[in-house]
Amino acid sequence: MLLRLFPSIARPFSVSSRSRCRLYCASREMGQDSSECEVIQVKRRATFRLCNVSSYTTEILEIRADDPTLHVVVIPGNPGIVLFYKEFLESLYELLGGTASVTAVGHISQTKKSWEHGRLFSLQEQINHKMDVIKQELQNNEVPILLVGHSIGSYISVEMFKRSPEKVKYCIGLYPFLALNPQSRKQYIIGKIAESRILCVVFSFIVALVGLLPIRLLRLIVTTFLGKFWSATAVDAVCSHLVKYHTMRNVLFMAMTEFRKLSETPDWAFMRENQHKIAFLFGIDDHWGPLQMFEEISKQIPDAALSIEREGLTDHGFCCTEAGSLWVAQHVAKLIKNKKASQ
Repeated sequence: MLLRLFPSIARPFSVSSRSRCRLYCASREMGQDSSECEVIQVKRRATFRLCNVSSYTTEILEIRADDPTLHVVVIPGNPGIVLFYKEFLESLYELLGGTASVTAVGHISQTKKSWEHGRLFSLQEQINHKMDVIKQELQNNEVPILLVGHSIGSYISVEMFKRSPEKVKYCIGLYPFLALNPQSRKQYIIGKIAESRILCVVFSFIVALVGLLPIRLLRLIVTTFLGKFWSATAVDAVCSHLVKYHTMRNVLFMAMTEFRKLSETPDWAFMRENQHKIAFLFGIDDHWGPLQMFEEISKQIPDAALSIEREGLTDHGFCCTEAGSLWVAQHVAKLIKNKKASQ
């Protein structure tokens, strides 16, 4: 039930500070003029780290290019656990040919440990936090920033774009959650739970109890009931982060503030003024970003780059599978390359 309500939602991963090419040459045989050589590219892995941003412990997942021409900043959905995006980051970095640094920024207190001692953070506070990350981590960097937001992260990215138009050059929303969907029963249920403090406490407590199970049993439950086709990274992210009381309380509290804010009309005026710098990807069966919203955006900002994934190759929770992460990374890389080519 848990991730079916929050679909925007690790085998331990290796980390390398530099990508390397190894050249293997077969021994030259007698009488041959040249050696047979095979070049193998070793994939650069994402690095996980903690940093202190405005006194809040923040989880960062990143791959830094040696000489970047662009910095892609990924803003997660809710839950905002960066480990869900590991395969996406690595695929995107590789598809961009190592020319761009890629960083995912986690939400405050949706972390492995309860660094903030039970404090709850609203949507607005999460937006402020992401702006503080930009100022602290990237302000002195002359490389332009491109924002990639997933689900509610798309809304956050647009708000960040509004606050820093001189630094942010492009904004891509993946399966965007920009307004409430009154036809969605799942949103109705989540809204009722999130608005009730008692229900939030009870639900979070039950989730935390499940998290106390032995890790092998917990992984089996997650794999069997939530993600039969999920990557090992996504399964581990659930086991290490999501089934914690402080995380679930913050997921629900943030959801409550999302629903209140997104009952308002989107800022079409800003998006219309910057429609050549905005792109959105929708799915065919996504209650968070329904096709009605795609049609509304088409009317309001007709020159934005809009796409629909119609083949059923991925869905709102694309980051939980390797195939979904790769497909969406290919789509984002294509948008970025097309944008560069048009400049």
